[in-house]
Amino acid sequence: MSLRLHAPVVLPCDPSCTVLRDAVVDVVDGRITHVGPAADAPAFDGEVRRLSGILMPGLVNTHAHSPMVVLRGLGGDLPLLRWLREAMWPAEAKMSPDDIGAGMLLGAVEMLRNGVTTSSEMYFHGPQLTQAVLDAGSRVVFGAAIMDLPGLPWRPMTDEITRWIDADGLRFGPHERIELSYGPHSAYLIAPEALGEIAGLARDRGALLQIHVAESPEEDVDQRAAFGSVPKLLEQAGVLGGRVLSAHSVHLSPEDVEIYARHGVGVAHCPGSNTKLASGIAPIRSYLDAGVSVGLGTDGPASNDDLDLFEEARLAALLARVTTLDATAMRAADALLLATRGGAAALGRDDIGALEAGRWGDFVHVDVDDPAFATGLDAPDEQVLANLVWASGTRRVKDVWVAGEQVVADGETTRVDRRAAQAGVAAVSKRLR
Repeated sequence: MSLRLHAPVVLPCDPSCTVLRDAVVDVVDGRITHVGPAADAPAFDGEVRRLSGILMPGLVNTHAHSPMVVLRGLGGDLPLLRWLREAMWPAEAKMSPDDIGAGMLLGAVEMLRNGVTTSSEMYFHGPQLTQAVLDAGSRVVFGAAIMDLPGLPWRPMTDEITRWIDADGLRFGPHERIELSYGPHSAYLIAPEALGEIAGLARDRGALLQIHVAESPEEDVDQRAAFGSVPKLLEQAGVLGGRVLSAHSVHLSPEDVEIYARHGVGVAHCPGSNTKLASGIAPIRSYLDAGVSVGLGTDGPASNDDLDLFEEARLAALLARVTTLDATAMRAADALLLATRGGAAALGRDDIGALEAGRWGDFVHVDVDDPAFATGLDAPDEQVLANLVWASGTRRVKDVWVAGEQVVADGETTRVDRRAAQAGVAAVSKRLR
């Protein structure tokens, strides 16, 4: 399959956040083969589609628990630890594998309609979750949730994901839509020795390890008392050194940031969830200045409560500015890169998150027939980016492609009946209540 998309504005999301005018993107067999001005484009004998707005990479959601759409709104006014213990964990204990599949299907549909083509999920029942992603046509980095609780010992959960990776490999499915990874929940639910063993298994396989770190001040008091900080614990326990994604990472010291930079740890910044749960504001500018790869995450749709990465980009930039009292702390271009290229880098992926030859053909077409773009696409580059990040948002996402296949057309998913998916989640939610 060959496809050329021709748009008045193309945003490759290269490190400089270049704005290309009257440009094309070619995709052959799912991967990008060419990006550049239409005037310089090579001859092309595949399908050509002319778009009316902005073409950009699919967004990368670096931290989510999307099946929690079935729990959306539950315990919505509780602080983090009470929310987990009183609302989430009791309800999740009742969820069946099919419930998780139903939740993930609607979550994938919601994200695709919001321009998110890849999500990094930490959850349970991977076969049902990943099948839902394949049905929707999106991508997922599935992190098998690993805990150490009464009735939920860590080793069997670890062994299960290890066997799966050894059987099917890290990436599989059409156009490598599925990636498997390890998801030890946190240092306050799993002992350092176990974390070190899990990390060793991940390193041996080149797998990503996803873990919650320092989300709120109250969650890991014992670990900080014993080790000084959670990043220090992770370093001493031998967790760092491979592909590691640190979700939230709100309460880190400058020394902790140096540890992350030294070991190449990626950070999933979740500003919406962190502010809603009053967990704090991560010092993202200091991470970026230290060379730490930072992406954006929605966290779960029961703690956010949406799966809107454009909103996260806008909120991340606003919080960076107000906490530093510096209106230049994060530009619109910086925020856009967090949602795309930065997210891919935080996951250790160089095949998504940007429009570059060799990467997967995951695209978002933003319709500009809207007051947000009334100043026109012929405005200066900075103004076009500002209007996209500050004024537009997900409501203008019109079309989405994954590996060159159109999975959203005119705002609706092509593979899944959205209303049927919503009805499925409604039935699960009613039973859980």
